[in-house]
Amino acid sequence: MKPIVVIGSGLAGFNVVKEFRKLDKETPLVVLTADDGRSYSKPMLSTGFTKEKTADELAMASPEQVAEQFNVTVRTHVHVAGIDADGHRVLLPDDHLDYSKLVLALGADTWTPPLEGDAVGEVFSVNDLMDYGRFREALQGKRRVTILGGGLIGCEFANDLSNGGFEVALVEPMGRCLPLLLPPAASEAVGRGLEALGVRFHFGPLAQAVHHGDDGTLITELSDGTRVESDVVLSAIGLRPRIDMAKEAGLRTNRGILTDRTLRTSAEDIYALGDCAEVEGHVLPYVLPLMASARALAKTLAGEETAVSYGVMPVTIKTPACPVVVCPPPADSEGEWEVTQQENDVTALFRGADGTLLGYALTGEAVKEKLKLNKELPALMP
Repeated sequence: MKPIVVIGSGLAGFNVVKEFRKLDKETPLVVLTADDGRSYSKPMLSTGFTKEKTADELAMASPEQVAEQFNVTVRTHVHVAGIDADGHRVLLPDDHLDYSKLVLALGADTWTPPLEGDAVGEVFSVNDLMDYGRFREALQGKRRVTILGGGLIGCEFANDLSNGGFEVALVEPMGRCLPLLLPPAASEAVGRGLEALGVRFHFGPLAQAVHHGDDGTLITELSDGTRVESDVVLSAIGLRPRIDMAKEAGLRTNRGILTDRTLRTSAEDIYALGDCAEVEGHVLPYVLPLMASARALAKTLAGEETAVSYGVMPVTIKTPACPVVVCPPPADSEGEWEVTQQENDVTALFRGADGTLLGYALTGEAVKEKLKLNKELPALMP
């Protein structure tokens, strides 16, 4: 029997395996991963310094333990050369692997701005457990970190590193924290919370270059002429769905790999989920939609075709200096934010022209309103 093959061993890939094994104990499963195959929760990567956890301590299971627990073959450090969709085979550097069904859980790539300078190759990004291990090792004996990007990843790491005793400078050209997720009042509350931890902001200018300075330091040069000195530079600009493999195989792609609500791609017996997928126009690189997708896809793979449903899916941002929960309004929604606040406690409600609640952003003590507001919101994809 040809196996079901899963490419990717992150939260999406391993959760499909886990959910499928609840329904089918025997069908052969093979996971192909380019990394070391340890099971871990990616959201925990931006809490490791607060919790004083090494990469090994954040790992939940070795690939051998995953293989035994879920009756799955885990092949590590495998670099897939391509997909033969017509032939139902995954192409490997020196071989191929036939599949009955193929699951693409490829995740997303970090994006680093086009920097100049002789230290560009030393700019870190943290996108998986192995990245985290290298980043943590580089910080041994160091104290100053420059973070490029003030979105979700940048703000979470700014909070986490500050808790870990590091001096943090954060560069955000859009002028405020979490500019793509929050209205200004909520952004400012997060900024004040992080400033209270000692985070220094450089709002407005772009990072243009990273140079070697004296005594092993790094100099980040900004577009306004500012030079930010630190020991380590972390790029946290954002993520882009990994679509190249799918595109080269002839699958339809846009921002992500295009799927219908059963997570089926344009090629027969190939599915996609998680950060790499665009499901009926939605690219949602968050945990709740990923988990919903894994449960639905497991049923489909087990023979019960199941469409994924996205209910109300708030995003909790791990900035305990100023807690944040946001449920962004659908893209291109018409309406406006209604904001009430008391210091860092912000309640921002996005209402349509008819008064319908379409989204919210809550900070500080206002996050306690989440459950009540969730009942008012329409499901994202019923």
